[in-house]
Amino acid sequence: MDLSSVESVSQALANHGYLADRGLATSVFLALTLKRPLLLEGEAGVGKTELAKVLASWTGGELIRLQCYEGIDATQAVYDWDYSRQLLHLRAAEASGEAAGLGADAL
Repeated sequence: MDLSSVESVSQALANHGYLADRGLATSVFLALTLKRPLLLEGEAGVGKTELAKVLASWTGGELIRLQCYEGIDATQAVYDWDYSRQLLHLRAAEASGEAAGLGADAL
């Protein structure tokens, strides 16, 4: 993964099928270089999710999709997502017999 310049990030995104303008490539470059989150906002259909998919593919990271809506705050988003994921994981483990002694009453 070449993070030597904004141009290298722009080229990597293009190699993965995403054409980013200079401003977006700069934001991605800074987020990756500084190891900081990147908040994308905009109208439906402008490419936010596609950029996230390309970044996950390019960096080998996990894509976690969070559907936001007016009125949601960070605490709700993180807690609700994590809680739902934990329940799904526990149910899947229980169904496959990997729950390490946890029965249905443990949920």
